[in-house]
Amino acid sequence: MALVHSFEPVIGINPRVLILGSMPGIVSLQAVQYYANPRNAFWPIMADLFAIEIDCEYQHRIDQVKQLPLVLWDTIKACHRQGSLDSSIQKHQLEANDIPDLLVQCRDIRLVACNGAASEKYFNQLVRKQLPDEIEVLRLPSTSPAHAGMSYEQKLSAWRVIRDYV
Repeated sequence: MALVHSFEPVIGINPRVLILGSMPGIVSLQAVQYYANPRNAFWPIMADLFAIEIDCEYQHRIDQVKQLPLVLWDTIKACHRQGSLDSSIQKHQLEANDIPDLLVQCRDIRLVACNGAASEKYFNQLVRKQLPDEIEVLRLPSTSPAHAGMSYEQKLSAWRVIRDYV
């Protein structure tokens, strides 16, 4: 069982929304890129919501996100997991990212948008009790290709809520 670590946060200008994944998948870890799997809907959703260019180098995508009032990060800092599926995460050896400290640094964040059920589950289990009640937490449909039960249009429709906070 491999020990995997998440990435550093991508912090935009005066962020008001924290978008949390659970833990990067194998494709993302190998590429050292958030949402690197080309079948993941995250970047197309960001393009539709915020008009960012996504047919470009990864660093340009990140530079564009840094101009938005968003933070990209993951709930889990380190865990043992075989493969990419959240269901393969070993629950007894989890370390959360220091989200409370991030929220001290980024005091305008009012929404934690969990990208999928696993992100929300681990956020509630590992982090939620340490945060002020005024921070709203929403579970959005996972952008992962493993979450094929919803169409892209359905996912995009649900994700539109984050624009209300920016």
